[in-house]
Amino acid sequence: MIHPDTETNPWTTLSTREVYSNPWIRVREDQVLNPNGGQGIYGAVEFKNRAVGVVPIDDEGFTWLVGQWRYCHERYEWEIPEGGCPQGEEPMACARRELMEETGISAAIIEPLLMGIQLSNSTTTEVCDLFVARGLSFGDSAPEDTEKLNVKRVPLSEAIAMALDGRIQDSLSVLALLRLALAMPNKDCRNAGSANDS
Repeated sequence: MIHPDTETNPWTTLSTREVYSNPWIRVREDQVLNPNGGQGIYGAVEFKNRAVGVVPIDDEGFTWLVGQWRYCHERYEWEIPEGGCPQGEEPMACARRELMEETGISAAIIEPLLMGIQLSNSTTTEVCDLFVARGLSFGDSAPEDTEKLNVKRVPLSEAIAMALDGRIQDSLSVLALLRLALAMPNKDCRNAGSANDS
Protein backbone atom coordinates (compact mmCIF):
# COMPACT_ATOMS: atom_id res chain seq x y z
CA MET A 1 0.00 0.00 0.00
CA ILE A 2 1.36 3.42 -0.99
CA HIS A 3 1.66 5.97 1.80
CA PRO A 4 1.78 9.61 0.58
CA ASP A 5 4.35 10.62 3.20
CA THR A 6 6.90 8.11 1.86
CA GLU A 7 6.51 8.92 -1.84
CA THR A 8 9.32 10.84 -3.54
CA ASN A 9 8.86 13.46 -6.26
CA PRO A 10 9.00 11.71 -9.69
CA TRP A 11 9.29 15.03 -11.54
CA THR A 12 12.62 16.74 -12.33
CA THR A 13 12.59 20.51 -12.81
CA LEU A 14 15.27 21.53 -15.30
CA SER A 15 14.55 25.26 -15.31
CA THR A 16 11.84 27.73 -14.41
CA ARG A 17 10.88 31.17 -15.66
CA GLU A 18 8.28 33.73 -14.70
CA VAL A 19 5.84 34.39 -17.53
CA TYR A 20 3.56 36.91 -15.82
CA SER A 21 2.97 38.46 -12.42
CA ASN A 22 0.49 40.87 -10.82
CA PRO A 23 -0.47 41.59 -7.18
CA TRP A 24 -2.63 38.43 -7.01
CA ILE A 25 -1.00 35.73 -9.13
CA ARG A 26 2.30 34.64 -10.64
CA VAL A 27 2.44 32.43 -13.75
CA ARG A 28 5.54 30.33 -14.29
CA GLU A 29 6.64 27.85 -16.94
CA ASP A 30 9.00 25.03 -15.99
CA GLN A 31 11.07 22.80 -18.26
CA VAL A 32 10.65 19.34 -16.76
CA LEU A 33 11.29 15.65 -17.03
CA ASN A 34 8.00 13.87 -16.37
CA PRO A 35 7.71 10.69 -14.24
CA ASN A 36 8.45 8.54 -17.32
CA GLY A 37 11.55 10.55 -18.23
CA GLY A 38 10.05 12.51 -21.10
CA GLN A 39 10.97 16.16 -21.48
CA GLY A 40 8.28 18.83 -21.59
CA ILE A 41 6.85 21.94 -19.97
CA TYR A 42 4.68 22.44 -16.91
CA GLY A 43 2.75 25.67 -16.41
CA ALA A 44 1.69 26.67 -12.92
CA VAL A 45 -0.30 29.56 -11.48
CA GLU A 46 0.92 30.60 -8.03
CA PHE A 47 -1.63 32.46 -5.92
CA LYS A 48 -0.22 35.18 -3.68
CA ASN A 49 -3.26 35.17 -1.38
CA ARG A 50 -4.91 32.30 0.47
CA ALA A 51 -8.62 31.88 -0.31
CA VAL A 52 -10.92 32.24 2.70
CA GLY A 53 -14.68 31.72 2.99
CA VAL A 54 -17.11 31.93 5.89
CA VAL A 55 -20.68 30.75 6.41
CA PRO A 56 -22.58 32.95 8.88
CA ILE A 57 -25.44 31.17 10.68
CA ASP A 58 -27.92 32.97 12.92
CA ASP A 59 -29.97 31.58 15.81
CA GLU A 60 -32.90 30.87 13.47
CA GLY A 61 -30.85 28.70 11.11
CA PHE A 62 -30.47 31.30 8.35
CA THR A 63 -27.32 32.22 6.44
CA TRP A 64 -26.30 35.05 4.08
CA LEU A 65 -25.22 34.70 0.47
CA VAL A 66 -23.38 37.27 -1.60
CA GLY A 67 -24.27 37.79 -5.27
CA GLN A 68 -21.91 39.24 -7.83
CA TRP A 69 -20.92 39.03 -11.49
CA ARG A 70 -17.90 36.78 -11.97
CA TYR A 71 -15.77 38.13 -14.79
CA CYS A 72 -13.98 34.90 -15.80
CA HIS A 73 -17.14 32.83 -16.14
CA GLU A 74 -19.35 35.68 -17.40
CA ARG A 75 -22.08 34.67 -14.97
CA TYR A 76 -23.86 36.08 -11.96
CA GLU A 77 -23.10 33.87 -8.97
CA TRP A 78 -24.38 33.43 -5.41
CA GLU A 79 -21.62 32.56 -2.95
CA ILE A 80 -20.74 32.55 0.71
CA PRO A 81 -18.78 35.62 1.87
CA GLU A 82 -15.20 35.06 0.74
CA GLY A 83 -11.99 36.71 -0.35
CA GLY A 84 -8.20 36.62 -0.39
CA CYS A 85 -6.01 36.43 2.69
CA PRO A 86 -2.65 38.13 2.09
CA GLN A 87 0.57 36.95 3.69
CA GLY A 88 0.80 38.25 7.24
CA GLU A 89 -2.93 38.09 7.94
CA GLU A 90 -4.35 35.16 9.90
CA PRO A 91 -7.05 33.32 7.91
CA MET A 92 -9.52 33.54 10.81
CA ALA A 93 -9.00 37.30 11.03
CA CYS A 94 -9.45 37.49 7.26
CA ALA A 95 -12.73 35.57 7.54
CA ARG A 96 -13.99 38.14 10.08
CA ARG A 97 -12.89 41.00 7.84
CA GLU A 98 -14.46 39.59 4.67
CA LEU A 99 -17.71 38.86 6.50
CA MET A 100 -17.90 42.45 7.74
CA GLU A 101 -16.85 44.01 4.42
CA GLU A 102 -19.26 42.04 2.26
CA THR A 103 -22.31 41.74 4.53
CA GLY A 104 -21.89 44.10 7.50
CA ILE A 105 -22.04 41.10 9.86
CA SER A 106 -19.80 40.71 12.90
CA ALA A 107 -19.47 37.33 14.61
CA ALA A 108 -18.82 36.52 18.25
CA ILE A 109 -17.60 33.05 17.26
CA ILE A 110 -15.60 31.97 14.19
CA GLU A 111 -14.70 28.30 13.97
CA PRO A 112 -12.72 26.30 11.37
CA LEU A 113 -14.82 24.20 9.00
CA LEU A 114 -12.35 22.92 6.36
CA MET A 115 -8.68 23.93 6.23
CA GLY A 116 -5.99 23.74 3.58
CA ILE A 117 -8.23 22.59 0.72
CA GLN A 118 -6.47 22.48 -2.68
CA LEU A 119 -8.76 24.10 -5.23
CA SER A 120 -7.14 23.08 -8.53
CA ASN A 121 -3.97 21.22 -7.70
CA SER A 122 -2.91 20.19 -11.21
CA THR A 123 -2.36 23.78 -12.39
CA THR A 124 -2.44 26.12 -9.38
CA THR A 125 -1.08 26.44 -5.85
CA GLU A 126 -4.34 27.94 -4.54
CA VAL A 127 -5.58 26.65 -1.21
CA CYS A 128 -8.53 27.73 0.91
CA ASP A 129 -9.64 27.79 4.53
CA LEU A 130 -13.34 27.71 5.35
CA PHE A 131 -15.03 28.86 8.54
CA VAL A 132 -18.45 29.04 10.17
CA ALA A 133 -19.57 32.16 12.05
CA ARG A 134 -22.12 32.35 14.88
CA GLY A 135 -23.27 34.90 17.42
CA LEU A 136 -24.01 37.47 14.73
CA SER A 137 -24.52 41.20 14.99
CA PHE A 138 -25.26 43.56 12.14
CA GLY A 139 -23.88 46.81 10.78
CA ASP A 140 -22.98 48.39 7.45
CA SER A 141 -21.07 46.59 4.73
CA ALA A 142 -17.99 48.10 3.09
CA PRO A 143 -17.22 46.23 -0.16
CA GLU A 144 -14.09 46.92 -2.18
CA ASP A 145 -14.17 49.29 -5.16
CA THR A 146 -14.07 46.32 -7.55
CA GLU A 147 -17.14 44.67 -5.98
CA LYS A 148 -20.79 45.30 -6.81
CA LEU A 149 -22.53 43.00 -4.35
CA ASN A 150 -26.04 41.94 -3.41
CA VAL A 151 -26.66 40.16 -0.12
CA LYS A 152 -29.59 37.92 0.75
CA ARG A 153 -30.62 35.99 3.86
CA VAL A 154 -31.82 32.44 3.20
CA PRO A 155 -32.40 29.33 5.33
CA LEU A 156 -29.20 27.30 5.60
CA SER A 157 -31.13 24.32 4.21
CA GLU A 158 -31.98 26.37 1.10
CA ALA A 159 -28.33 27.38 0.61
CA ILE A 160 -27.37 23.71 0.84
CA ALA A 161 -30.04 22.86 -1.73
CA MET A 162 -28.58 25.52 -4.02
CA ALA A 163 -25.14 23.89 -3.69
CA LEU A 164 -26.64 20.49 -4.50
CA ASP A 165 -28.71 21.50 -7.53
CA GLY A 166 -26.17 23.78 -9.22
CA ARG A 167 -27.58 27.20 -8.41
CA ILE A 168 -24.37 27.70 -6.44
CA GLN A 169 -21.28 26.67 -8.43
CA ASP A 170 -18.46 28.44 -6.61
CA SER A 171 -16.20 25.72 -5.19
CA LEU A 172 -15.57 27.36 -1.81
CA SER A 173 -19.31 27.78 -1.27
CA VAL A 174 -20.17 24.23 -2.35
CA LEU A 175 -17.45 22.75 -0.12
CA ALA A 176 -18.51 24.75 2.93
CA LEU A 177 -22.24 24.19 2.52
CA LEU A 178 -21.97 20.46 1.88
CA ARG A 179 -19.62 20.09 4.85
CA LEU A 180 -22.27 21.77 7.00
CA ALA A 181 -24.93 19.50 5.51
CA LEU A 182 -23.01 16.48 6.81
CA ALA A 183 -23.28 17.88 10.33
CA MET A 184 -27.03 18.50 10.11
CA PRO A 185 -29.64 16.02 11.39
CA ASN A 186 -30.66 13.53 8.67
CA LYS A 187 -34.13 15.05 8.38
CA ASP A 188 -32.68 18.51 7.65
CA CYS A 189 -30.26 17.06 5.08
CA ARG A 190 -33.09 15.29 3.27
CA ASN A 191 -35.14 18.49 3.24
CA ALA A 192 -32.18 20.48 1.91
CA GLY A 193 -31.62 18.00 -0.88
CA SER A 194 -35.27 18.07 -1.96
CA ALA A 195 -36.03 21.75 -1.48
CA ASN A 196 -36.89 22.22 -5.15
CA ASP A 197 -38.63 18.89 -5.66
CA SER A 198 -42.01 20.02 -4.41
